[in-house]
Amino acid sequence: MVFSSIVFLCIFFPAVVILYYTCPKRLRNFFLLLASLLFYAWGEPRYIVIMLFSTIFDYCNGRFLEYFISKGRKHTFGRLVLIISVIGNLGILCFFKYTDFAVTIINSVAGTDYSLLGLALPIGISFYTFQTMSYTIDVYRGNVTAQHNLISFGMYVCMFPQLIAGPIVRYSDIQNEINTRKTSLSLCASGMQRFLLGLGKKVLLANQIGALWDEISSLQTGDLSMALAWLGALSYTFQIYFDFSGYSDMAIGLGEMFGFHFPENFNYPYESKSITEFWRRWHMTLSGWFREYVYIPLGGNQKGHARQIFNLLIVWFLTGLWHGAGWNFILWGLYFFVLLTLEKLFLLNVLNRLPSFFQRLYALFLIVLGWVIFACEDLSKLKSYIKMLAGISVPAVNRLALYEWTSHAVFLVILAAASTSMMKKAAEKVSQKFPMPAGQAILFWLKSTWCMLILVCSMAMLVSGSYNPFLYFRF
Repeated sequence: MVFSSIVFLCIFFPAVVILYYTCPKRLRNFFLLLASLLFYAWGEPRYIVIMLFSTIFDYCNGRFLEYFISKGRKHTFGRLVLIISVIGNLGILCFFKYTDFAVTIINSVAGTDYSLLGLALPIGISFYTFQTMSYTIDVYRGNVTAQHNLISFGMYVCMFPQLIAGPIVRYSDIQNEINTRKTSLSLCASGMQRFLLGLGKKVLLANQIGALWDEISSLQTGDLSMALAWLGALSYTFQIYFDFSGYSDMAIGLGEMFGFHFPENFNYPYESKSITEFWRRWHMTLSGWFREYVYIPLGGNQKGHARQIFNLLIVWFLTGLWHGAGWNFILWGLYFFVLLTLEKLFLLNVLNRLPSFFQRLYALFLIVLGWVIFACEDLSKLKSYIKMLAGISVPAVNRLALYEWTSHAVFLVILAAASTSMMKKAAEKVSQKFPMPAGQAILFWLKSTWCMLILVCSMAMLVSGSYNPFLYFRF
């Protein structure tokens, strides 16, 4: 089940919200757990056992850690439990996500002919695995106390708003809200607005521009030109942002309706003036996870430049690999490692002397190239596409390119504007022209009207059966 589906919007979502608010507070965690299991089982009934195992496994690990720490055995038995937790979680993730990739590498290097297992990747496994691992690590560090209630812990792991594609919600982010949280009509309304804005990003923007990327990427080389290749690259750049940030907005909005405050995952990343800034604004919960649990434990930037560069190499290799079992994802991670290293060594000092426009142009150019690497899973196709972007062996412009650019020019302008904070700032300026609290009330009703319009248009698109994938489901 996906958020942008008729079943979710017309049946599951309203039923769960109504029942949640009529349910006694002491039973709300149990109800959310049941609703989340139903949500997951709708699309992945076979793999619900894996998620339940991960939940029980790390619940027990948390209790064992608490026991051994209380007995003064943190550095002996406690460390052993932590190692078992990390190996167990990563073992499950690697088995399902990377086994066939590893077999393919072995076959190509050793000349063997081992059969691939053909395992289907359980939806959301990369996200909930990182969440449960962060829990046991934080219990070991003493940052959080172990959860004694299995129902409450299960609700945290399986919570359907952020289960499938994040944001990655660490236990420490919501530990105080698991058993004690406030709900109100105002919070529900605010969460609903956030959800509908995310739905609009997904259905009205990501889906439409994504169809253009699919069309261009499936063309034969003879039909392409440099201008058309760049249009395709821009299309994917907008698609992946509105697809993923739209899902995150929907997840955060749903969480708010249930009384949770999930961390933000995006902060207008295409406004960045450098690649370093981009990764402070894009998929912030993943960047934060790797910084907290990999980069800093390796030594961060505290052990000299050489060690810092090595630490960055490890983090970005793992970041690329986390996104998928393919050489293009590893190459994508290493691509950003090189750029970030260059910026840390000298490039940021050069960029800071340039006007803001050139800084943003530099960052956006490299970001778009990065998304081309990310999108082309076949390395031969990636090589061919990079050549087309450079105008090698293809004309600069052809008739199809002129047609597509002129047909989508207005939509591209809308996408560019919607990917920045321009609209948010404009709305805030409108509200500031009215005295408080009238300004807030006007802003609320303007936003509500806008959200209802988004809902009507989105439903019309979904009923028509238009293109509706979720890019991050495969991760």
